[in-house]
Amino acid sequence: MQARAYLKLSVAAAVVTIVLKSLAWWWTGSVSLAADALESLVNLAGAMFALGMITWAAQPPDAEHPYGHHKAEYFSSGFEGILIIAAALGILWGAVDRWRQPEPLHDVGIGVALAVVSSALNGVLAWAMLRKAREVRSIALEGDARHLFTDVWTSAGVVAGLLGVMATGWQWLDPLLAIGVALNILREGVHLMRESTRGLMDEALDAESQAQVKAVLDSYRHPEDVRFDHIVSRVAGQRRFIDLHMHMPAHWTLTRAAALRNEVEQALMRALPGLRASIQMLPMNVEAHFDDPKDLM
Repeated sequence: MQARAYLKLSVAAAVVTIVLKSLAWWWTGSVSLAADALESLVNLAGAMFALGMITWAAQPPDAEHPYGHHKAEYFSSGFEGILIIAAALGILWGAVDRWRQPEPLHDVGIGVALAVVSSALNGVLAWAMLRKAREVRSIALEGDARHLFTDVWTSAGVVAGLLGVMATGWQWLDPLLAIGVALNILREGVHLMRESTRGLMDEALDAESQAQVKAVLDSYRHPEDVRFDHIVSRVAGQRRFIDLHMHMPAHWTLTRAAALRNEVEQALMRALPGLRASIQMLPMNVEAHFDDPKDLM
């Protein structure tokens, strides 16, 4: 199943959970369930935006975007982070007000049952989405999956708290839970905003990927005939890029040098799916950037 299909499922699941949690809130009058329903509304907005961004990111390169549109996914993650933070502030406002003016709850058992059903639905979907996000390296899909997991833990906390209200009759537990919900999703919103910012800053490949690059280059390196330097990399959504210099003996024919370059590029792209490798060929005794420190691997 493609990433867009998972996001479509996320949109559908968000609609279902909004209905279930809104009914739970209406039946019980619980502010913590209201907070949980509001988070699901944010899930819906985030999933719809992520779907749009993934669709945009999949568009092929054009004259204005010769490197493609892969970074569009980072906007999705950042947007969802903003939504989560806004929802957290709204929940805090309502919870503090209920803390000051507590109200009795009713039909708590029905509310708990509906919350459990919606939480189970989100949990299964979030687990599947996170696996797919790691497979295709989609920050938009990962952001939506993590938000769903936050929703699952939120619902679990709300259910536990409402069971506590039923057992003890302590009505103040309800707004206290809502405050806990708000703080939890606020933390997740800040995390998503940070991840989005990191992506937009053209970070280098992660350590594991760099180790794979080094292993490939080591298999072609020869002290007298072939060496590599000035290796730089960056990540843009699902796409990864690497540029480097390959030095070869000056007496080699262009055909021989180009064949080896092509072989190394293909080996790198096989080792790291989604990688785009660009290699500049240079004679062994020539440096392209005399003032730059060599990034030997």
